[in-house]
Amino acid sequence: MHTRLVMIYSRFERFWHWTQMALIMLLMVTGFGLHGTHGLLSFETAVTLHTVAALLLMILWLFAIFWHLTTGTWRHYLPTTKGLFAVIRFYAYGNLKGERHPYRKAYWRKHNPPQAMTYLSLKLLMFPAIWISGLAYLLYPLWDDISGAATVLSVVAVAHLVAAFAILLFVIIHLYLLTLGGPLLAHVKPMVTGFDRVDLSPEEEAYLERDEPGHIR
Repeated sequence: MHTRLVMIYSRFERFWHWTQMALIMLLMVTGFGLHGTHGLLSFETAVTLHTVAALLLMILWLFAIFWHLTTGTWRHYLPTTKGLFAVIRFYAYGNLKGERHPYRKAYWRKHNPPQAMTYLSLKLLMFPAIWISGLAYLLYPLWDDISGAATVLSVVAVAHLVAAFAILLFVIIHLYLLTLGGPLLAHVKPMVTGFDRVDLSPEEEAYLERDEPGHIR
């Protein structure tokens, strides 16, 4: 295996990542404002911004789902236990002893096992939960005349809040993990330039140099 700089984050993936981050941050700020945590925005302004950001994020997710399915990049999120406990051990205390991160990116496996499982749960559980509960909340005037609508709305509100805090927890852990296994900028740079160090088989290296010369350095 040879280690080369390879473009593993396409332009769309980087656009999706940073745009999603900005929209989620806006949703968190406006969401906390709607709950009275701060008074930076008026209630009406917070509602408008929260709704617009949520709709834009859902549109972005739809494009991302289509992109993952059509490009085959969904394979990066397939869960595996190979190397799982070694990475968990590194996150738990190996990094505190100055150990090297046990996982090296591969051409078709850029996420380590815990990352793949976390991202998969994010896409299959947390995002759909906040998406469905948010739409139910937004469209409440269309179903407020059903029996027990107020009770159902309370359940929807709690589900939306729980999903939001789960995503907030993911963001906090994600930011913390960026500080492990090397300088922070070294982890952020690939999501800016698209290039990261990847272990390539001779066949993969030959393919990239022959058919995708702009994607390998």
